[in-house]
Formats: sequence, structure tokens, C-alpha cells
Amino acid sequence: MHVPAARVVFSDDDRARILELVDESLRSGSLTLGPHGEAFESAFAERHQVPYAVAVSSGTSALEIMFRALNLGGREVIVPANTFFASAAAVIHAGGRPRLADVSAATLALSAESVEAALTPQVAAVLLVHIGGLVTPEVDAIRRLCDERGVLLIEDAAHAHGATFDGRPAGTFGHAAAFSFYPTKVVASAEGGMIVTSDQALYDDARIYRDQGKDGFLGGSHVRLGYAWRMSEVHAAVGLVHLGRLDEFIATRRRVAARYREALAGAAGITPLPEPPGVVSNIYKFPALLDPGVDRTGFKSRLRAEHDLVCSGEVYARPLHHEPIFSQIDTAPGAGALRVAEDVCARQVCLPVHSDMTDEEADHVAGSVLEVAAGAVAAT
Repeated sequence: MHVPAARVVFSDDDRARILELVDESLRSGSLTLGPHGEAFESAFAERHQVPYAVAVSSGTSALEIMFRALNLGGREVIVPANTFFASAAAVIHAGGRPRLADVSAATLALSAESVEAALTPQVAAVLLVHIGGLVTPEVDAIRRLCDERGVLLIEDAAHAHGATFDGRPAGTFGHAAAFSFYPTKVVASAEGGMIVTSDQALYDDARIYRDQGKDGFLGGSHVRLGYAWRMSEVHAAVGLVHLGRLDEFIATRRRVAARYREALAGAAGITPLPEPPGVVSNIYKFPALLDPGVDRTGFKSRLRAEHDLVCSGEVYARPLHHEPIFSQIDTAPGAGALRVAEDVCARQVCLPVHSDMTDEEADHVAGSVLEVAAGAVAAT
């Protein structure tokens, strides 16, 4: 049975509805910053319990717009060492300086302890990344720490559509948050992103930044150093329809995750990342840690060759300070080699999870992983 790393899911009904919306755009000539984008913003804000949402061209642009709106002016932003390139790159493009901090092995995200160790008088914000769709239960402690030190908490929620902690959705814990609609995400728009916030001033600035820094769509003066960060009406139509399936997709992914956890409980060679109490992940990813000494490349190669199973991409395969472009990036005082991030990046794998995955596929994955992991342990 072939199980791919990812599968983009659009039903026949959804495709038909998307084509209707696209046809409306083509007939009206409204191809950007139009009614579909406004509807997507409204629906996304309501689903994530925030007053404001701004649709943009990507999750990366969402991050950069937020940081530009904060006027970093060379100040620092604490960024986890275990995150995607864009988390740190957006800080630099917006005129700030990333300061890397270590992460928790339990959540792959920042902890209150690692944030406190990284805080300096130059820090303007902390970027909390919800890895794999899991909101760390330390989020409230991190927010309190930020409030005490007078810095802003920003969420990189690119993975976390519909994820919650203590009943509160990702995107509501900080000053603002960025989501991504890249094709592999739980909600996809082909390309696109969303900024959510309760701050009207940031909302107003984000709308200006996304449209070349103009203070009005039809004309207007250029008052910010913006860019072409608009979301097209075609992308908004795709995202709007896909958003309507979010709860269904999460339910399917959580059913798959439950089968994985049951099958892999106590398994040799591999340990799934636990879901802490109070956390309801959207299971964008299903990370697991291989035992020390298990060769990840060989493990994945055997799954592919012997079981026709392709693992999803790691989150992440290497920490940011191992990326050549970030080799000289600042780290938290005393962080040394960012040991936890280096360890989890070296040992993690992500089992495939799809929004329409069948029980048969999930059981094939679990059984294959058990077999290959046991063989890998025996070989060490």
C-alpha cells in the first residue's frame, strides 16, 4: 500500500464551489482585494475567535508584515532554534535581529525557561511557534513573562489552524499571529497567509503594508515601505472553501493520531511526541523521536523501500543555526550549542497524516514503523 508524505484534499463539491467563486471573480473582474478575500478574512477571524484578520500572500509575508508593524528598528526578537527559515528571516527583513533560544523536548517549542534565559534589554518580541499544530501548555507562562518584561508575544501559527489549548484557539494568546495556507497545511489556498490580531492599529497597518504601503486600495498615498503582499481572489476562494472543512479535517487527523499512539505505545526505537493535558492539536504533523543511535536516513529509506511509505518532512531536520545563512545568528546567553534543539532535530521523524486518511492506511503506517524501528534497534 502506497502512503505518500502528504495529500491535498478537495472533494468534488468543494472543487465545484471553488470554480463557481473563481468564475464570479472572472466575470466581475475583481481579482484581488475583493469580496472573496473579505469573506475569507471574516470567516477565519470568527473561527479563531479574534476581531481582525488580514489575508496576505503567504505565511512568510504575514510574519514580516507583523514585524514591520512593530517597528523593530534593530531590536531583537527571540526565535526558537527549532523552526522554519521564515521565522527568523522575517525578523531580519523587517529590520530586527533574531536571537535564538532553545526548545522543550516535550513540545519542540519554546519554554518559559528558555525564553527567560534569552531575554535581554534589547528584546522587543518573542515569537512562539506552534510546532506541528501543538500549542505548548507553557503559553500562559510565556505570556506572563513577556508582559512582566514589557515585550510582545507573537505567534507563528503557520501549522496550527484550529488547534487549541485550554479551549482557546491558536492565534489568541499573543499580540498577533501568522497562519499559512501552503498546499500541505490543514487549510490550504495554494499560496497564502493570514494575520490575526485584536489590535486595530496593527490591523490597519497590515492592510497598508500588504498593498505596496498605500493608505487606500484605489489610489492613496504610499505611507509605509510595503510590498506586493496581497492575496488574490482566486486564492481566497480556495481558502474560504477549504476553511469550511477544518473541523472535519481535524477530526480525521486526530483519529489517525489516536491509532498511531495506541499502536506505538511502548514501541522499541521510537516514541511519539505526547499531547499534553489541555492541548488539542490539529495534527498538522505527527512527530516522533527515534531512540539515540537509530539512523534516521536508514529508517526512512527502509520505510520507503520495503513498505512504500514516505515520511512527512521533519519539523525540523536541522536547527536554524545549522543553516548556512544563519551560521552567525545570535543565541541566548549561556545557550551554548542549543542542545535540546540539536537533539530533537537530529532524532525526529514525522509519520504521514492526511485529512482523508483511512484506518487501513493508518494501520499500515503503524505496523510498518513498528517493524522497521524494531529492526533499527536490533542493529544498534
